[in-house]
Amino acid sequence: MYCDFFGFSEKPFTITPNPHFVFLSTTHRETFARLLYGVDSHAGFIALVGEVGTGKTTMLRTLLGQLDPEKYTSALIFNPCMSGEQLLAAICREYGIETPPAEQNRAGYLHQLNSYLIERNGEGQTVVLVIDEAQNLEPEVLEQVRMISNLETERDKLIQIILAGQPELNGILRRHDLRQLNQRITVRCRLTAMSFDDTEQYINHRLHISGSRIPGIFTPGAMRRIYRFSNGIPRLINVACEQALIMAWTREQVHVTPGIVGEVIAELNGDEHRSRFWSRLLNHFFSGK
Repeated sequence: MYCDFFGFSEKPFTITPNPHFVFLSTTHRETFARLLYGVDSHAGFIALVGEVGTGKTTMLRTLLGQLDPEKYTSALIFNPCMSGEQLLAAICREYGIETPPAEQNRAGYLHQLNSYLIERNGEGQTVVLVIDEAQNLEPEVLEQVRMISNLETERDKLIQIILAGQPELNGILRRHDLRQLNQRITVRCRLTAMSFDDTEQYINHRLHISGSRIPGIFTPGAMRRIYRFSNGIPRLINVACEQALIMAWTREQVHVTPGIVGEVIAELNGDEHRSRFWSRLLNHFFSGK
């Protein structure tokens, strides 16, 4: 589609978390550094909180991708809507732990996991567990996560656990019945939206990674309108930029102007004229362009 028109090797603004496009803004660099510190210092429990679309999952995948496999063993649980026993089974599965049928229960999974962690510790490896969307965990399951953190030697934690989620996670952790878990979190990270300067650099970064050779595809005025719409949240930036490129392509314009961005924002906000752009796009396809 528009990739050939702009000379992209791939779409620059997909909303799928992709470490290939990672851009560390000021807030992302600070958060990334704290995550690395927590893992390297064997903090035990780390909490990462950020609003929807701020890039938590991309950052977590980038973090795991940068950990030396000779020194670290990691697992990512992305869909935590499960019971405590199901979570244990999923964790064992992610680490490749084979659990005999007779031990496929809560106690059995914990026993197998403990043996695995002791073995990795003896080999000098750090085991990292990341649970994304942790705000969806039931309190009973979070308590099970705390029990996993009890697996330790006299000197060190056997597993480093990162709980990542939306701001609601903070409220859940403050529950009275979860105070033991909350007290164990020694490193807390908060991912916030980007500034305008970082937003501008973010857009240009993704264009560059995609192979753009056209200077200034997004005009300064277009950048400002995208920032006002998105408030510096990467997912909203991606959505606006993607639609703006499509609209510019259908008009055979190599630059995205404030006017184009304004029309896109009206579409995204459910403006009464929202159908006009898609009608033009359908006409564009059926006219054989």
